[in-house]
Amino acid sequence: MTKSKAIMIGAGLANLAGAVYLIQEGHWRGDQITFYSIDDHGSNDGSPVSDAAGEYWNENHPLNKTQGFVARGGRMLNYRTYVDLMDLLSRIPSATESGMTAAEDTHDFDAKHPTFDKARLLQGGKGIIDGGKLGLDNKDRMLLSKLVLMPDSKEESLDNISIADYFKSSPHFFQSHFWYMWETTFAFRTQSSVQELRRYMHQMIYEFTQIEHLVGVNRTRYNQYESIMLPLINYLKKQGVKIVLNRRVTDWEFKNTPMQDEITVTGLKMTNTETNEEETINVDDQTAVFFTNGSITDSSTLGDLNTPATENPDYGVAASLWKKATEHFYNLGNPDKFFNDRSASEWVSFTLTTKNHILLNEIARITTQVPGNALNSFLSTSPITPLGQEDINMSIVVHHQPHFTEQKANESVIWGYFLYPRRTGEFVNKQYIKMTGKEMVQELIGQLSKVDPGPVNIKEKEAEIMDSVINNIPVYMPYASALFNNRAKTDRPEVIPAHSTNLAFTGEFVEQPYQMVFTEQSAVRSGEIAAFHFAGVPMDKLVKNPRFDKDPKVLARATKKMFS
Repeated sequence: MTKSKAIMIGAGLANLAGAVYLIQEGHWRGDQITFYSIDDHGSNDGSPVSDAAGEYWNENHPLNKTQGFVARGGRMLNYRTYVDLMDLLSRIPSATESGMTAAEDTHDFDAKHPTFDKARLLQGGKGIIDGGKLGLDNKDRMLLSKLVLMPDSKEESLDNISIADYFKSSPHFFQSHFWYMWETTFAFRTQSSVQELRRYMHQMIYEFTQIEHLVGVNRTRYNQYESIMLPLINYLKKQGVKIVLNRRVTDWEFKNTPMQDEITVTGLKMTNTETNEEETINVDDQTAVFFTNGSITDSSTLGDLNTPATENPDYGVAASLWKKATEHFYNLGNPDKFFNDRSASEWVSFTLTTKNHILLNEIARITTQVPGNALNSFLSTSPITPLGQEDINMSIVVHHQPHFTEQKANESVIWGYFLYPRRTGEFVNKQYIKMTGKEMVQELIGQLSKVDPGPVNIKEKEAEIMDSVINNIPVYMPYASALFNNRAKTDRPEVIPAHSTNLAFTGEFVEQPYQMVFTEQSAVRSGEIAAFHFAGVPMDKLVKNPRFDKDPKVLARATKKMFS
């Protein structure tokens, strides 16, 4: 059913993409599109600390909110699979590079700074681990091959089966170098959905052959906000799109019909987060509603150098609204599968800013590589899992500098994360979730000291490094891996649910054939599908997605790699 106006609930990447396609493919005017959102970045944030959104701060402490930079997460791109994202970025100007599209900007930067990680895995007493030796045994290979070769039509047989359940007959799999690298490259956990692992293995099968160096990873020139989100925002504002911020949509009004199966939104209730005033927006027959029904950064909180991030018990802004929709209709999924078990989804990340390059130079010396696009994961030397197995303690990403346009020439920014925040540090006797920013730096230096080849150990420079720290912002994200949570296919709504006349679901918590979540690709694709549907654009004009899992040469290389 075609429409002539759109309301966007949430101003994340999926809905921004939908607006661009409505304008360029549907030939809509910008003033026909209105956004209502708390912020203008969704999960693709990045800013000076002073600009970080106020609702994320723990107001019970006198935090340093003026110095350094913060990004709750980071994005790795892949040109060969993120085809919808690159199509989107090719349609808009770069926000930082004159005369280039956002896609040309990224291609230009990436060509000059290609990824080649020489220290993907680091282990105390051993230094750099040869990740090219995947460490799989025959049982691991058999189970992994069975997963990769499973046809799409059989995928539902993996409903509600976790990765741990699938590999329960071969626990050795979780001690392989392959698992350590896959786990920390994509943020899977043992309790994550094996359906999602299958989709990643299908769409990223060629990356399987080079995961130890991440040579298939592409990066933007600056952080995800300035290189991806800001170009979109600038373009849409220039087109006359209305972006109304500080609005939390809290409830729906639906059309009453005799069968109670027609899904037609007639109104939205929202709160102005600055004034606490309640508002109601009418939705007429000519208006489509694009709703991003979940966010991996909802309910996140920030700390600082001397204060840990506290826990926010909120179920999540987007997920709460999604749950209210499921109370009216039976075919809109099950948000509890993703937002009701924080133990399966929580992370702690940190953004470290220093006033010089002492730490950066030490990392370069230890890892034998120049800063820029490396992902280094520190493998524990002591049993820390319930099974007494080794696992990853922490991971860091050392970006090409500067990572922010406002960053000074002498400043360095490093991002890192703890995939299991309830574990206890090896050098700071606290759970990661309870550490201050300063303690996280101390833990990082300790981890680096374990793998430092010398002759002068980084520990001897600890005081100098600590003196260089401007700020380190811990971020607690209770739902960072929620999109991987164990679930069935029907637990996510389709982009256009059956019987919907004007409501589309967008983002990472929708069901799309073949797409893998936790990627800009799937987010953009959902907004594109919704835009085409309501603008009356034929679906055969959607960007064509490659199927590397159908390429015999790629499969042959992957098979050979499996035996390394």
